[in-house]
Amino acid sequence: MTADAASRPGVQVGPTSEFSLFFHVKPGHGPALREALRDLQSSPGYRPGDYELPIAVIHEARFVPFDDDTRLLFATSFDGTWDSYMLDFASKPLKLFDAIFQHVVGYEGLPDLEAVKNFILSAQVTAGGYARNYAGTVKEIRKAERVNRAFQQVLDDPAAAEALQAPALAPLLAEAAD
Repeated sequence: MTADAASRPGVQVGPTSEFSLFFHVKPGHGPALREALRDLQSSPGYRPGDYELPIAVIHEARFVPFDDDTRLLFATSFDGTWDSYMLDFASKPLKLFDAIFQHVVGYEGLPDLEAVKNFILSAQVTAGGYARNYAGTVKEIRKAERVNRAFQQVLDDPAAAEALQAPALAPLLAEAAD
């Protein structure tokens, strides 16, 4: 870990880092903030059941208005370092995020990577605890899902029955039976 990385907030577990931001919502902006969050939730990649987030290293992300819409939590976990996530985030179209963050105190736009980093650092708090239920990166998990789908196709193919009797496949078949 570099000295710069060590100074970044957030907890890293294996290849994944957590990210918790707390904002104050501008007075009277609660309804507009909730509207912006609904717009984000109905956008491609963010809709329930869409699994192609524009930032491909994100495991999950959530915005939570609280304290009668006077505060906003943005929490996520992502693969890699804080700096690589900031670079990835800043390289994406930020229109939907701009529509949300314009309702929080201290937001002045995100014209460049340095502005993104400064804005995030102004609101980020390191989690008091962070744990994961799996060790893989998003890329590894997606590959495992593709391999599982392909393997299920093989299991369902009657022409594969003889090949599946090979002793070398026993551990794989035992795992598939779970």
